Amino acid sequence: MKKNILFLSLLSVVLFTNCEKKADTKELWQAVIPPVTPISDATCLSGALNGTMLAGKTYNVCGDIFVKAGDTLNIQEGVTINFTGTAGVPVGLGVNGALFCLGTKEKPILLTYPGVTKTDQLGANPDLDPALKGKWTGIIGGPTASYMVIKWTRVEFGGATISSAMKSFTGGSSPYPLYFANPAGTFVLEDSWIYGSVDDPWRINGGKIAVFRNTFEKCGYTGGEAMNAKAGTIGDFAYNLCIGMATNGPKLSNINVAVGFPSSNVRMYNNTIVNSGYRRSAAGRGGSINFEEGAAGMAYNNLIVNCKFGLRIVQNPIADTANVRYGYNYYYADSISVASQFIPSLSVSTCISQPQETDIPKPSTYLPAGWKVGDAYTAPASVVGINNPQFINAPVPLPAGLQLRDISVVGTYNFALKPTSPCIGAGYTGFGPRGDVSVHPKYGATELLGPGKDIGCYQSNGRGNQH
Repeated sequence: MKKNILFLSLLSVVLFTNCEKKADTKELWQAVIPPVTPISDATCLSGALNGTMLAGKTYNVCGDIFVKAGDTLNIQEGVTINFTGTAGVPVGLGVNGALFCLGTKEKPILLTYPGVTKTDQLGANPDLDPALKGKWTGIIGGPTASYMVIKWTRVEFGGATISSAMKSFTGGSSPYPLYFANPAGTFVLEDSWIYGSVDDPWRINGGKIAVFRNTFEKCGYTGGEAMNAKAGTIGDFAYNLCIGMATNGPKLSNINVAVGFPSSNVRMYNNTIVNSGYRRSAAGRGGSINFEEGAAGMAYNNLIVNCKFGLRIVQNPIADTANVRYGYNYYYADSISVASQFIPSLSVSTCISQPQETDIPKPSTYLPAGWKVGDAYTAPASVVGINNPQFINAPVPLPAGLQLRDISVVGTYNFALKPTSPCIGAGYTGFGPRGDVSVHPKYGATELLGPGKDIGCYQSNGRGNQH
């Protein structure tokens, strides 16, 4: 078959906000798309791959598989990949070239370990949950991975210990279902589901990101965030549902940024974060959104329900406080202890988060007279249970007999908003996405969806999270 090379010339998006102009970073992106060289499903796969997994087929993986630098793996809609391994040895996919995992709403891709029964009963013991143990390694993007584009894909039971061959991709042994480590590369995650992990379901050490409309369920055993981003990560994290995270939804740090690359700056908006922070083993950590060491960005229109802590601006090592903007975030608590951490304290959680009167409820309604940034406080009982976000079907208020840590999966819940929800029309739309990833239906961000007028990941106009 004649080799066709498709050159995609894409301009990065330059956006203006009411208070800043993003630097003009025009660049020519080139994605080299190989011909459809079929990968056989007749044998158990291991070793290097370069070609296409064909739509609707099932592939079994017996040993680690790799995409070498300069090579490309395309995974078409409806593909199932069983990372079975051999004799119980966990295996995964290492990427030093390009990966395009292109499922569709009607025919999503499934990456899994076969034969495992999900333990999704409310109140199930996390010590016995296979989702928190890791059955296969994950997709590990190494230092030369140019693209990892993942759309409409289910990633289940990942995060097992990596092999010695895969350690060259991560620089260590920590397992993550999704990992990316090229500060010059591009990572896209759209409309996908990440179910279960031992640590972070997704960690990234630098690069341009577009992370829209995903669902993160029951991730992290005693620690782990839906997004753990470091080292000069820039882009957008929006319209994601995070439920039952061990630590946070999104967390951003600038630690270990490479010379010559921009500092970490991510816009986190219109996310729904539910019942998170309760499996975190370290004190004073976790709950919803974190800006840490040298990180900048935005956090608007996030719906934070029964999480251990509210938005954290970390004081030590300090975030880039001059370049962090946040507000219009919506909090709900079923207890005084949770309401007393809407604004985390310096003594308990090393935080210097500033109260924002655009938040719901307004901090002035529950902070005591004389309160100063960093002070601990006890919320009044009048804050507990007010401002119910009115999900269509969800554990709000908390069902009798359950603890907050017991709610970790979507299950039969529906976190979309009722027409009477106070979140509808309460969002802030006076900014745009960063838009560091260019738009393309397959090889970039499908759409750079700006802030929604409704708080949270589900929008009454149907344009938010699609799960």
